Amino acid sequence: MELLWALVIVIALIGLWLILTYNGLIRSRTRVDEAWSDIEVQMKRRYDLIPNIVSTVKGYAGHEDSVFTKVTQARAMAMGAGTMKEHAAAENMLSETLKSLFAVSENYPALQASQNFLQLQHELTDAEDKIQAARRFYNTNTRDLNIKLQVFPTNLIAGTFGFTRREFFDAPDVALETPVVKF
Repeated sequence: MELLWALVIVIALIGLWLILTYNGLIRSRTRVDEAWSDIEVQMKRRYDLIPNIVSTVKGYAGHEDSVFTKVTQARAMAMGAGTMKEHAAAENMLSETLKSLFAVSENYPALQASQNFLQLQHELTDAEDKIQAARRFYNTNTRDLNIKLQVFPTNLIAGTFGFTRREFFDAPDVALETPVVKF
């Protein structure tokens, strides 16, 4: 009889451990998904600002069509990126084209004095800062999930229920630099 009770207790403890481990993996995966959603919200905010910036600069520097085209193409590419590597590459390209756009704006003192342009520039800088913060939050949650997926014995549960590793959102070094705009 005591052996039966010991067996029941062991099975109950194993069952409890399975439930707690599975729920912990679900929480971690949900945090990663939420963190990625935060990045997408901030990137959309930045994507929405870009046409306004281009229009403002175009009003003062209408003959710089190649720069405007590159910025528009880079924005479209970033918005259509699917994988983490595509996002990182597209974001890098977008940052580079924005730097060239701001470099063009330096040649137009009236543009530099424009309140609209200054406000848009401030909002873009704010969006860039929030993207970096969201990226750090995402990568932290991704790291935590990936560790859980690799440690024994949690990896047995994760493999059984189809949990998979997530990619980090590593922006290339160039993309990590906030564009410096001098007026």
